[in-house]
Amino acid sequence: MTTFLVENKEYSISEIYHYLHDRPKLILSEEIQLQINTSRKVLDDAVLENKVIYGVNTGFGKLSQIKIPKDDISTLQQNLILSHAVGVGEPVSDDITILIILLKIISLSKGYSGIRLLVVQRFVDMLNKDCLPIIPCQGSVGASGDLAPLSHMTLPLLGVGEVKLKGKIVSAQMALHEIGWESIQLSYKEGLALINGTQFSTAFGVICMERIDNLLKVADISGALSVEGLMGTDIAFEKRVHKLKPHVGQLNSAENLYNLLQNSEIHTSHEDCDRVQDLYSLRCMPQVHGASRDVLSAARNMIQVEVNSVSDNPLVFINENDTVSAGHFHAEASGQAMDIAAIALAELGNICERRTYALVDGDFGLPHFLVENSGLNSGFMIMQVSAAALASENKTYAHPSTIDSIPTGAGQEDHVSMAPWAGRKLLKMVENLEKLFTIEILCACQAIDLRKGLSPAKHLIPILDEVRKEVLFLSNDRFMQSDQVYVMKLIKSGTIVTIVERNLNLK
Repeated sequence: MTTFLVENKEYSISEIYHYLHDRPKLILSEEIQLQINTSRKVLDDAVLENKVIYGVNTGFGKLSQIKIPKDDISTLQQNLILSHAVGVGEPVSDDITILIILLKIISLSKGYSGIRLLVVQRFVDMLNKDCLPIIPCQGSVGASGDLAPLSHMTLPLLGVGEVKLKGKIVSAQMALHEIGWESIQLSYKEGLALINGTQFSTAFGVICMERIDNLLKVADISGALSVEGLMGTDIAFEKRVHKLKPHVGQLNSAENLYNLLQNSEIHTSHEDCDRVQDLYSLRCMPQVHGASRDVLSAARNMIQVEVNSVSDNPLVFINENDTVSAGHFHAEASGQAMDIAAIALAELGNICERRTYALVDGDFGLPHFLVENSGLNSGFMIMQVSAAALASENKTYAHPSTIDSIPTGAGQEDHVSMAPWAGRKLLKMVENLEKLFTIEILCACQAIDLRKGLSPAKHLIPILDEVRKEVLFLSNDRFMQSDQVYVMKLIKSGTIVTIVERNLNLK
Protein backbone atom coordinates (compact mmCIF):
# COMPACT_ATOMS: atom_id res chain seq x y z
CA MET A 1 0.00 0.00 0.00
CA THR A 2 1.63 3.24 -1.18
CA THR A 3 -1.38 5.54 -0.80
CA PHE A 4 -4.53 5.56 1.32
CA LEU A 5 -7.42 7.32 -0.39
CA VAL A 6 -10.08 8.90 1.79
CA GLU A 7 -13.20 8.39 -0.29
CA ASN A 8 -16.93 7.69 -0.02
CA LYS A 9 -16.80 4.13 1.27
CA GLU A 10 -17.20 2.06 4.39
CA TYR A 11 -13.79 1.34 5.93
CA SER A 12 -13.15 -1.94 7.68
CA ILE A 13 -11.22 -2.01 10.93
CA SER A 14 -8.58 -4.07 9.13
CA GLU A 15 -8.10 -1.35 6.50
CA ILE A 16 -7.66 1.26 9.22
CA TYR A 17 -5.22 -0.99 11.06
CA HIS A 18 -3.23 -1.64 7.87
CA TYR A 19 -2.89 2.11 7.37
CA LEU A 20 -1.44 2.31 10.86
CA HIS A 21 1.01 -0.50 10.12
CA ASP A 22 2.11 0.67 6.66
CA ARG A 23 1.73 4.48 7.00
CA PRO A 24 1.10 5.15 3.29
CA LYS A 25 0.54 8.65 1.95
CA LEU A 26 -2.95 9.90 2.81
CA ILE A 27 -4.96 11.56 0.03
CA LEU A 28 -8.43 13.13 -0.05
CA SER A 29 -10.38 12.10 -3.15
CA GLU A 30 -11.82 14.82 -5.40
CA GLU A 31 -15.33 13.75 -4.42
CA ILE A 32 -14.51 14.15 -0.74
CA GLN A 33 -13.02 17.58 -1.34
CA LEU A 34 -16.23 18.61 -3.13
CA GLN A 35 -18.37 17.31 -0.25
CA ILE A 36 -16.38 19.28 2.29
CA ASN A 37 -16.54 22.48 0.21
CA THR A 38 -20.28 22.10 -0.43
CA SER A 39 -20.96 21.53 3.26
CA ARG A 40 -19.01 24.68 4.06
CA LYS A 41 -21.06 26.71 1.60
CA VAL A 42 -24.31 25.67 3.30
CA LEU A 43 -22.92 26.98 6.56
CA ASP A 44 -21.58 30.15 4.89
CA ASP A 45 -25.05 30.89 3.52
CA ALA A 46 -26.67 30.30 6.90
CA VAL A 47 -24.26 32.71 8.59
CA LEU A 48 -24.92 35.36 5.91
CA GLU A 49 -28.62 35.01 6.65
CA ASN A 50 -27.88 35.64 10.37
CA LYS A 51 -29.39 32.31 11.44
CA VAL A 52 -28.69 31.40 15.04
CA ILE A 53 -26.75 28.11 14.98
CA TYR A 54 -25.38 26.38 18.03
CA GLY A 55 -21.61 26.65 18.26
CA VAL A 56 -21.40 28.87 15.21
CA ASN A 57 -22.65 32.12 16.68
CA THR A 58 -23.62 30.97 20.17
CA GLY A 59 -21.74 29.87 23.25
CA PHE A 60 -21.29 26.20 24.09
CA GLY A 61 -23.19 23.80 26.34
CA LYS A 62 -24.95 25.70 29.13
CA LEU A 63 -23.82 28.92 27.43
CA SER A 64 -25.64 28.12 24.17
CA GLN A 65 -28.25 30.81 24.85
CA ILE A 66 -25.61 33.53 24.56
CA LYS A 67 -25.40 35.06 21.06
CA ILE A 68 -21.85 35.83 19.92
CA PRO A 69 -21.19 38.99 17.84
CA LYS A 70 -19.98 38.32 14.29
CA ASP A 71 -16.61 39.95 14.92
CA ASP A 72 -15.92 37.54 17.82
CA ILE A 73 -16.80 34.28 16.06
CA SER A 74 -13.20 33.38 15.21
CA THR A 75 -12.05 34.23 18.74
CA LEU A 76 -14.87 31.99 20.03
CA GLN A 77 -13.45 29.00 18.17
CA GLN A 78 -9.88 29.63 19.28
CA ASN A 79 -10.99 30.14 22.89
CA LEU A 80 -12.87 26.86 22.68
CA ILE A 81 -9.70 24.93 21.83
CA LEU A 82 -7.47 26.71 24.34
CA SER A 83 -9.93 26.37 27.22
CA HIS A 84 -10.70 22.72 26.50
CA ALA A 85 -7.08 21.55 26.07
CA VAL A 86 -6.74 20.69 29.75
CA GLY A 87 -6.27 16.92 29.57
CA VAL A 88 -4.09 15.23 32.16
CA GLY A 89 -2.03 12.07 32.46
CA GLU A 90 0.61 10.50 30.26
CA PRO A 91 0.41 11.02 26.48
CA VAL A 92 -1.31 8.30 24.50
CA SER A 93 0.89 6.22 22.19
CA ASP A 94 1.78 7.35 18.69
CA ASP A 95 -0.43 4.59 17.28
CA ILE A 96 -3.47 5.87 19.15
CA THR A 97 -2.70 9.45 18.10
CA ILE A 98 -2.46 8.43 14.43
CA LEU A 99 -5.78 6.60 14.65
CA ILE A 100 -7.48 9.56 16.35
CA ILE A 101 -6.46 11.88 13.52
CA LEU A 102 -7.34 9.41 10.76
CA LEU A 103 -10.77 8.73 12.26
CA LYS A 104 -11.37 12.47 12.60
CA ILE A 105 -10.47 12.97 8.92
CA ILE A 106 -12.87 10.20 7.88
CA SER A 107 -15.70 11.72 9.95
CA LEU A 108 -15.11 15.22 8.61
CA SER A 109 -14.87 13.89 5.05
CA LYS A 110 -18.53 12.87 5.10
CA GLY A 111 -19.49 16.49 4.45
CA TYR A 112 -21.78 17.12 7.43
CA SER A 113 -19.51 19.38 9.49
CA GLY A 114 -19.28 22.65 7.58
CA ILE A 115 -15.52 22.83 8.05
CA ARG A 116 -13.14 24.33 5.51
CA LEU A 117 -11.11 21.99 3.31
CA LEU A 118 -7.83 23.61 4.35
CA VAL A 119 -8.41 22.51 7.97
CA VAL A 120 -9.04 18.89 7.01
CA GLN A 121 -6.07 19.00 4.66
CA ARG A 122 -3.82 20.19 7.48
CA PHE A 123 -4.57 16.99 9.43
CA VAL A 124 -3.87 14.95 6.31
CA ASP A 125 -0.54 16.76 5.95
CA MET A 126 0.29 16.20 9.63
CA LEU A 127 -0.02 12.45 9.19
CA ASN A 128 1.95 12.52 5.95
CA LYS A 129 4.73 14.56 7.59
CA ASP A 130 4.74 12.42 10.77
CA CYS A 131 3.82 15.46 12.87
CA LEU A 132 1.82 14.12 15.81
CA PRO A 133 0.14 16.15 18.57
CA ILE A 134 0.87 15.26 22.18
CA ILE A 135 -2.48 14.06 23.57
CA PRO A 136 -2.92 13.31 27.30
CA CYS A 137 -4.75 10.08 28.09
CA GLN A 138 -7.16 11.43 30.71
CA GLY A 139 -9.82 14.11 30.79
CA SER A 140 -12.68 12.96 28.56
CA VAL A 141 -16.01 11.49 29.67
CA GLY A 142 -16.95 10.59 26.10
CA ALA A 143 -20.05 12.74 25.81
CA SER A 144 -19.94 16.20 24.22
CA GLY A 145 -17.25 14.69 22.10
CA ASP A 146 -13.89 13.63 23.48
CA LEU A 147 -13.40 17.32 24.18
CA ALA A 148 -10.08 17.56 26.04
CA PRO A 149 -8.05 15.06 23.98
CA LEU A 150 -9.40 16.33 20.67
CA SER A 151 -8.57 19.89 21.73
CA HIS A 152 -4.97 18.76 22.29
CA MET A 153 -5.13 17.18 18.82
CA THR A 154 -6.15 20.58 17.41
CA LEU A 155 -3.63 22.80 19.24
CA PRO A 156 -0.84 22.42 16.62
CA LEU A 157 -3.08 24.02 14.00
CA LEU A 158 -2.96 27.14 16.14
CA GLY A 159 0.78 26.84 16.71
CA VAL A 160 0.23 26.02 20.39
CA GLY A 161 1.54 23.16 22.51
CA GLU A 162 3.97 20.41 21.57
CA VAL A 163 4.17 17.82 18.83
CA LYS A 164 6.29 14.81 18.04
CA LEU A 165 7.90 15.58 14.70
CA LYS A 166 9.51 12.49 13.17
CA GLY A 167 9.91 11.03 16.63
CA LYS A 168 11.31 14.15 18.34
CA ILE A 169 9.23 16.30 20.72
CA VAL A 170 9.33 19.98 19.74
CA SER A 171 7.08 23.00 20.18
CA ALA A 172 4.23 23.31 17.70
CA GLN A 173 5.65 26.67 16.62
CA MET A 174 9.01 25.09 15.82
CA ALA A 175 7.31 22.27 13.89
CA LEU A 176 5.32 24.76 11.82
CA HIS A 177 8.51 26.64 11.06
CA GLU A 178 10.47 23.51 10.10
CA ILE A 179 7.74 22.22 7.80
CA GLY A 180 6.96 25.66 6.38
CA TRP A 181 3.34 25.91 7.50
CA GLU A 182 1.40 28.91 8.76
CA SER A 183 -0.83 28.53 11.79
CA ILE A 184 -4.54 28.36 10.98
CA GLN A 185 -7.04 30.87 12.31
CA LEU A 186 -10.17 28.84 12.93
CA SER A 187 -13.42 30.13 11.47
CA TYR A 188 -16.97 29.61 12.70
CA LYS A 189 -17.95 26.07 13.67
CA GLU A 190 -14.44 24.69 13.03
CA GLY A 191 -13.22 24.40 16.60
CA LEU A 192 -16.47 22.73 17.56
CA ALA A 193 -16.32 20.33 14.59
CA LEU A 194 -12.81 19.28 15.55
CA ILE A 195 -13.51 18.48 19.19
CA ASN A 196 -17.06 17.15 18.85
CA GLY A 197 -16.63 13.46 18.12
CA THR A 198 -15.83 10.03 19.47
CA GLN A 199 -12.47 9.57 17.77
CA PHE A 200 -10.37 9.34 20.94
CA SER A 201 -12.59 6.61 22.39
CA THR A 202 -13.02 4.78 19.10
CA ALA A 203 -9.28 4.75 18.35
CA PHE A 204 -8.82 2.42 21.33
CA GLY A 205 -11.57 0.21 19.97
CA VAL A 206 -9.86 -0.06 16.59
CA ILE A 207 -6.45 -0.97 17.95
CA CYS A 208 -7.92 -3.46 20.43
CA MET A 209 -10.24 -5.21 17.99
CA GLU A 210 -7.47 -6.05 15.54
CA ARG A 211 -5.27 -7.46 18.28
CA ILE A 212 -8.23 -9.37 19.70
CA ASP A 213 -8.87 -10.94 16.29
CA ASN A 214 -5.41 -12.51 16.52
CA LEU A 215 -5.93 -13.56 20.14
CA LEU A 216 -9.13 -15.48 19.39
CA LYS A 217 -7.12 -17.86 17.25
CA VAL A 218 -4.26 -17.90 19.75
CA ALA A 219 -6.77 -18.95 22.42
CA ASP A 220 -7.67 -22.10 20.48
CA ILE A 221 -4.02 -22.88 19.67
CA SER A 222 -2.92 -22.34 23.26
CA GLY A 223 -5.85 -24.38 24.55
CA ALA A 224 -5.07 -27.23 22.15
CA LEU A 225 -1.48 -27.32 23.40
CA SER A 226 -2.82 -27.65 26.94
CA VAL A 227 -5.12 -30.50 25.90
CA GLU A 228 -2.06 -32.36 24.64
CA GLY A 229 0.00 -31.49 27.71
CA LEU A 230 -2.80 -32.75 29.99
CA MET A 231 -3.53 -35.79 27.79
CA GLY A 232 -7.08 -34.66 27.13
CA THR A 233 -9.41 -35.81 24.39
CA ASP A 234 -10.78 -34.27 21.21
CA ILE A 235 -14.14 -36.06 21.45
CA ALA A 236 -15.89 -33.10 23.08
CA PHE A 237 -14.96 -30.96 20.08
CA GLU A 238 -16.61 -33.12 17.40
CA LYS A 239 -18.88 -31.32 14.96
CA ARG A 240 -21.89 -33.57 15.66
CA VAL A 241 -21.74 -32.45 19.29
CA HIS A 242 -21.78 -28.73 18.56
CA LYS A 243 -24.51 -28.92 15.94
CA LEU A 244 -26.81 -29.40 18.92
CA LYS A 245 -25.86 -25.98 20.32
CA PRO A 246 -25.04 -24.07 17.15
CA HIS A 247 -23.74 -20.71 18.32
CA VAL A 248 -21.48 -19.49 15.52
CA GLY A 249 -18.49 -18.75 17.72
CA GLN A 250 -18.82 -22.09 19.47
CA LEU A 251 -18.96 -24.00 16.17
CA ASN A 252 -15.87 -22.19 14.91
CA SER A 253 -13.86 -22.69 18.08
CA ALA A 254 -14.83 -26.38 18.28
CA GLU A 255 -13.77 -26.89 14.66
CA ASN A 256 -10.43 -25.20 15.33
CA LEU A 257 -9.76 -27.31 18.40
CA TYR A 258 -10.76 -30.58 16.77
CA ASN A 259 -8.62 -29.94 13.68
CA LEU A 260 -5.65 -28.80 15.76
CA LEU A 261 -5.68 -32.04 17.76
CA GLN A 262 -5.65 -34.60 14.94
CA ASN A 263 -2.80 -37.05 14.21
CA SER A 264 -1.38 -37.09 17.72
CA GLU A 265 0.82 -39.78 19.25
CA ILE A 266 -0.04 -38.37 22.68
CA HIS A 267 -3.75 -38.87 22.02
CA THR A 268 -3.28 -42.37 20.64
CA SER A 269 -1.27 -43.38 23.70
CA HIS A 270 -4.19 -42.87 26.09
CA GLU A 271 -7.22 -43.85 24.02
CA ASP A 272 -8.04 -46.70 26.43
CA CYS A 273 -7.48 -44.77 29.66
CA ASP A 274 -10.13 -44.69 32.40
CA ARG A 275 -10.67 -40.91 32.40
CA VAL A 276 -14.33 -40.35 31.51
CA GLN A 277 -14.36 -36.56 31.18
CA ASP A 278 -11.80 -33.78 31.03
CA LEU A 279 -11.74 -30.67 33.19
CA TYR A 280 -14.21 -27.96 32.24
CA SER A 281 -11.32 -25.70 31.26
CA LEU A 282 -10.51 -28.22 28.50
CA ARG A 283 -13.89 -29.74 27.67
CA CYS A 284 -15.81 -26.45 27.67
CA MET A 285 -13.38 -24.41 25.59
CA PRO A 286 -15.75 -24.20 22.59
CA GLN A 287 -18.55 -22.95 24.83
CA VAL A 288 -16.39 -20.32 26.56
CA HIS A 289 -14.16 -19.33 23.65
CA GLY A 290 -17.21 -19.38 21.38
CA ALA A 291 -19.34 -17.12 23.57
CA SER A 292 -16.46 -14.66 23.72
CA ARG A 293 -16.10 -14.86 19.93
CA ASP A 294 -19.76 -13.98 19.40
CA VAL A 295 -19.66 -11.06 21.83
CA LEU A 296 -16.43 -9.77 20.31
CA SER A 297 -17.90 -10.03 16.82
CA ALA A 298 -20.77 -7.79 17.91
CA ALA A 299 -18.35 -5.36 19.55
CA ARG A 300 -16.18 -5.24 16.43
CA ASN A 301 -19.21 -4.45 14.26
CA MET A 302 -20.23 -1.61 16.59
CA ILE A 303 -16.75 -0.09 16.47
CA GLN A 304 -16.68 -0.41 12.68
CA VAL A 305 -19.97 1.45 12.39
CA GLU A 306 -18.59 4.21 14.62
CA VAL A 307 -15.45 4.46 12.45
CA ASN A 308 -17.64 5.20 9.43
CA SER A 309 -20.05 7.56 11.19
CA VAL A 310 -20.42 11.30 11.58
CA SER A 311 -20.08 12.22 15.25
CA ASP A 312 -20.27 16.00 14.96
CA ASN A 313 -22.83 18.54 16.20
CA PRO A 314 -24.56 20.52 14.82
CA LEU A 315 -24.92 18.58 11.56
CA VAL A 316 -24.92 20.34 8.20
CA PHE A 317 -27.28 18.76 5.65
CA ILE A 318 -26.29 19.70 2.12
CA ASN A 319 -29.40 18.52 0.28
CA GLU A 320 -31.82 20.16 2.70
CA ASN A 321 -29.65 23.30 3.08
CA ASP A 322 -30.17 22.96 6.82
CA THR A 323 -28.40 22.47 10.15
CA VAL A 324 -29.59 20.28 13.02
CA SER A 325 -28.39 20.05 16.61
CA ALA A 326 -28.41 16.47 17.88
CA GLY A 327 -26.22 14.16 19.95
CA HIS A 328 -23.91 12.19 17.68
CA PHE A 329 -20.92 13.21 19.80
CA HIS A 330 -22.09 10.78 22.51
CA ALA A 331 -19.76 7.76 22.59
CA GLU A 332 -22.16 5.27 24.18
CA ALA A 333 -21.92 2.87 21.23
CA SER A 334 -18.12 2.76 21.35
CA GLY A 335 -18.18 2.53 25.13
CA GLN A 336 -20.68 -0.32 25.30
CA ALA A 337 -18.85 -2.17 22.52
CA MET A 338 -15.63 -2.02 24.51
CA ASP A 339 -17.40 -2.91 27.77
CA ILE A 340 -18.86 -6.13 26.34
CA ALA A 341 -15.48 -6.87 24.76
CA ALA A 342 -13.93 -6.51 28.21
CA ILE A 343 -16.27 -9.16 29.66
CA ALA A 344 -15.37 -11.53 26.82
CA LEU A 345 -11.63 -10.99 27.33
CA ALA A 346 -11.93 -11.54 31.07
CA GLU A 347 -13.50 -14.95 30.42
CA LEU A 348 -10.81 -15.92 27.91
CA GLY A 349 -8.25 -15.04 30.59
CA ASN A 350 -10.13 -16.91 33.32
CA ILE A 351 -10.26 -20.20 31.45
CA CYS A 352 -6.68 -19.80 30.23
CA GLU A 353 -5.44 -19.41 33.81
CA ARG A 354 -7.39 -22.52 34.87
CA ARG A 355 -5.68 -24.57 32.17
CA THR A 356 -2.32 -23.21 33.31
CA TYR A 357 -3.13 -24.18 36.89
CA ALA A 358 -4.01 -27.71 35.79
CA LEU A 359 -0.66 -28.01 33.99
CA VAL A 360 1.39 -27.12 37.09
CA ASP A 361 -0.75 -28.88 39.71
CA GLY A 362 1.17 -32.15 39.69
CA ASP A 363 -1.73 -34.24 38.39
CA PHE A 364 -2.38 -36.15 35.16
CA GLY A 365 1.02 -37.82 35.28
CA LEU A 366 2.94 -34.53 35.35
CA PRO A 367 5.44 -33.53 38.05
CA HIS A 368 4.61 -30.67 40.41
CA PHE A 369 5.22 -27.33 38.66
CA LEU A 370 6.35 -29.16 35.50
CA VAL A 371 9.89 -29.81 36.67
CA GLU A 372 11.70 -32.92 37.86
CA ASN A 373 13.24 -32.77 41.32
CA SER A 374 10.62 -30.25 42.42
CA GLY A 375 11.43 -28.88 45.83
CA LEU A 376 14.98 -28.08 44.84
CA ASN A 377 13.39 -26.61 41.71
CA SER A 378 10.27 -24.42 41.68
CA GLY A 379 9.78 -24.76 37.93
CA PHE A 380 6.70 -22.99 36.63
CA MET A 381 5.19 -22.33 40.07
CA ILE A 382 5.39 -18.55 39.89
CA MET A 383 4.42 -18.34 36.24
CA GLN A 384 1.04 -19.65 37.33
CA VAL A 385 1.01 -17.07 40.13
CA SER A 386 1.60 -14.37 37.50
CA ALA A 387 -1.25 -15.82 35.47
CA ALA A 388 -3.52 -15.63 38.52
CA ALA A 389 -2.55 -11.99 39.03
CA LEU A 390 -3.23 -11.12 35.39
CA ALA A 391 -6.58 -12.91 35.31
CA SER A 392 -7.63 -11.12 38.50
CA GLU A 393 -6.61 -7.73 37.09
CA ASN A 394 -8.72 -8.38 34.02
CA LYS A 395 -11.72 -9.29 36.15
CA THR A 396 -11.50 -5.87 37.76
CA TYR A 397 -11.05 -4.12 34.42
CA ALA A 398 -14.13 -5.94 33.11
CA HIS A 399 -16.37 -3.80 35.31
CA PRO A 400 -18.28 -1.78 32.69
CA SER A 401 -17.52 1.91 32.31
CA THR A 402 -20.70 2.94 30.55
CA ILE A 403 -22.95 2.15 33.52
CA ASP A 404 -21.33 5.14 35.22
CA SER A 405 -22.26 8.73 34.48
CA ILE A 406 -21.28 11.98 36.15
CA PRO A 407 -23.12 15.08 34.88
CA THR A 408 -20.82 17.77 33.43
CA GLY A 409 -21.15 21.18 31.82
CA ALA A 410 -23.33 22.66 34.59
CA GLY A 411 -25.89 19.91 34.00
CA GLN A 412 -26.33 20.43 30.26
CA GLU A 413 -24.37 17.25 29.65
CA ASP A 414 -26.38 15.29 32.22
CA HIS A 415 -25.54 11.83 30.88
CA VAL A 416 -22.07 10.85 29.70
CA SER A 417 -20.65 7.58 28.32
CA MET A 418 -17.26 7.20 30.05
CA ALA A 419 -16.16 5.48 26.82
CA PRO A 420 -12.55 6.71 27.02
CA TRP A 421 -11.95 4.66 30.17
CA ALA A 422 -13.67 1.69 28.52
CA GLY A 423 -11.09 1.95 25.75
CA ARG A 424 -8.06 2.53 27.92
CA LYS A 425 -8.79 -0.41 30.20
CA LEU A 426 -9.69 -2.68 27.27
CA LEU A 427 -6.20 -2.08 25.88
CA LYS A 428 -4.75 -3.06 29.26
CA MET A 429 -6.82 -6.23 29.13
CA VAL A 430 -5.57 -7.10 25.65
CA GLU A 431 -1.99 -6.74 26.86
CA ASN A 432 -2.73 -8.89 29.93
CA LEU A 433 -4.36 -11.59 27.80
CA GLU A 434 -1.30 -11.73 25.55
CA LYS A 435 0.76 -12.37 28.69
CA LEU A 436 -1.66 -15.04 29.91
CA PHE A 437 -1.39 -16.97 26.65
CA THR A 438 2.39 -16.58 26.79
CA ILE A 439 2.45 -18.34 30.16
CA GLU A 440 0.06 -21.07 29.06
CA ILE A 441 2.05 -21.83 25.90
CA LEU A 442 5.31 -22.07 27.86
CA CYS A 443 3.71 -24.42 30.40
CA ALA A 444 1.97 -26.53 27.76
CA CYS A 445 5.16 -26.96 25.72
CA GLN A 446 6.99 -28.09 28.88
CA ALA A 447 4.19 -30.57 29.63
CA ILE A 448 4.25 -31.98 26.10
CA ASP A 449 8.00 -32.53 26.32
CA LEU A 450 7.45 -34.45 29.57
CA ARG A 451 5.28 -37.00 27.72
CA LYS A 452 8.10 -39.53 27.14
CA GLY A 453 8.94 -38.45 23.62
CA LEU A 454 5.41 -38.78 22.25
CA SER A 455 4.67 -36.32 19.48
CA PRO A 456 1.75 -33.91 19.83
CA ALA A 457 -0.83 -33.33 17.09
CA LYS A 458 0.60 -32.68 13.64
CA HIS A 459 -0.52 -29.04 13.47
CA LEU A 460 0.93 -28.26 16.91
CA ILE A 461 4.42 -29.63 16.24
CA PRO A 462 5.51 -26.45 14.33
CA ILE A 463 4.49 -24.34 17.34
CA LEU A 464 6.53 -26.48 19.71
CA ASP A 465 9.47 -26.33 17.30
CA GLU A 466 9.22 -22.55 17.03
CA VAL A 467 9.15 -22.13 20.81
CA ARG A 468 12.09 -24.47 21.25
CA LYS A 469 14.23 -22.41 18.87
CA GLU A 470 14.81 -20.01 21.75
CA VAL A 471 13.24 -21.60 24.83
CA LEU A 472 15.00 -24.71 26.12
CA PHE A 473 13.21 -27.47 28.00
CA LEU A 474 13.39 -26.62 31.72
CA SER A 475 15.47 -29.28 33.51
CA ASN A 476 16.54 -27.04 36.39
CA ASP A 477 15.50 -23.58 37.52
CA ARG A 478 16.86 -20.70 35.47
CA PHE A 479 16.02 -17.08 34.72
CA MET A 480 13.04 -17.34 32.34
CA GLN A 481 12.12 -13.76 31.51
CA SER A 482 13.72 -14.00 28.07
CA ASP A 483 11.55 -17.08 27.43
CA GLN A 484 8.44 -15.03 28.15
CA VAL A 485 9.60 -12.14 25.98
CA TYR A 486 10.25 -14.48 23.05
CA VAL A 487 6.87 -16.22 23.17
CA MET A 488 5.11 -12.88 23.71
CA LYS A 489 6.66 -11.62 20.47
CA LEU A 490 5.43 -14.72 18.65
CA ILE A 491 1.91 -13.96 19.86
CA LYS A 492 1.83 -10.19 19.30
CA SER A 493 3.39 -10.40 15.84
CA GLY A 494 0.83 -12.96 14.71
CA THR A 495 3.58 -15.52 14.13
CA ILE A 496 1.87 -18.21 16.22
CA VAL A 497 -1.24 -18.02 14.04
CA THR A 498 0.74 -17.71 10.80
CA ILE A 499 2.71 -20.88 11.55
CA VAL A 500 -0.47 -22.91 12.08
CA GLU A 501 -2.26 -21.42 9.09
CA ARG A 502 0.48 -22.51 6.71
CA ASN A 503 -1.18 -25.90 6.86
CA LEU A 504 -4.55 -25.38 8.55
CA ASN A 505 -7.05 -22.57 8.05
CA LEU A 506 -8.43 -21.44 11.38
CA LYS A 507 -11.89 -19.97 11.80
